[in-house]
Amino acid sequence: MNELHSRNMENREEQERPKGPVVKTLKSKHKGPVEDGVTIVDCGPICKRFRLAWLFTCKRAWCVRDICGWVCAIITWLLILYAEYVVIFVMLWYNPNIEWSLFNGVIFQFFAFLAIASHVRTMLSDPGAVPKGNATKENIQRMHLEDGQVIFKCPKCVSIKPERAHHCSVCQRCIRKMDHHCPWVNNCVGEKNQKFFVLFTMYVCIISCHALYMSITHFIMCVGKEWKHCSGISPPATTVFLIFLIFESLLFGIFTAIMCGTQLSSICTDETGIEHLKKEQATWEQKSKWISIKTVFGHPFSWKWFSPFDSPKFTYSQSYLYSV
Repeated sequence: MNELHSRNMENREEQERPKGPVVKTLKSKHKGPVEDGVTIVDCGPICKRFRLAWLFTCKRAWCVRDICGWVCAIITWLLILYAEYVVIFVMLWYNPNIEWSLFNGVIFQFFAFLAIASHVRTMLSDPGAVPKGNATKENIQRMHLEDGQVIFKCPKCVSIKPERAHHCSVCQRCIRKMDHHCPWVNNCVGEKNQKFFVLFTMYVCIISCHALYMSITHFIMCVGKEWKHCSGISPPATTVFLIFLIFESLLFGIFTAIMCGTQLSSICTDETGIEHLKKEQATWEQKSKWISIKTVFGHPFSWKWFSPFDSPKFTYSQSYLYSV
């Protein structure tokens, strides 16, 4: 009797077990999908016409339609241009020490160019968006999932939500390995553009420290000389320009140094900013620090790690399971 009862229970469980994967829709305040917050621009014809294919590895630009983000991005460019003007036309152009001016001018221009290039790459690169509207029966059947396996569907962008992916309320897309949405680059920082964001914070920190050094040195060299042969503008204007540059260098130098250190720490621990804030338990296989760095910057180690024009090769890519 016991064996018969156990067999009946097993048959009942097999009958109640769902056939095929189970799709669970996450809870959302919105009824139905939301409007996409991103515009994809095809840059292929422009690159081909002006022969810029060697410069841009990606022919599609990712543009977030956020006014606040664009304002912050333009402010970032203007602050860098302000530093360029003060460094070149206030401090270096009229400096009697030509060798010192030439040496520091080349260094500052080099890192300023890399900072702007890193900012543009971060802003216009796909951070790792999950294809929108891919939660269809056909796509789920192509995944060859086992019976009863649970997958989650994002109701906002109607996509299958992979593990470690989060929905961005600004981009209105699910981003793989999303760290945070940064208004200063008007984009999410995720799996595919975290390298460029780290380079942007690092190069801005470098030019901030360099501008601070040159400003203090300029004060020391020109003090007591009534600013003669030290600047092409009036002494009061020179003083105001230098004080504002010192304040800007201190503020952004400290801010970007903290951001760069935070990003490198999250990369080494293989834990994004959102996962740290939500205190999510790691259900994925965590990698070593060196391999985690290679997952972001590419494999093997080379000078291309420091180039904003090189897209990393994801040799140690994360195997994403389709769950939250």
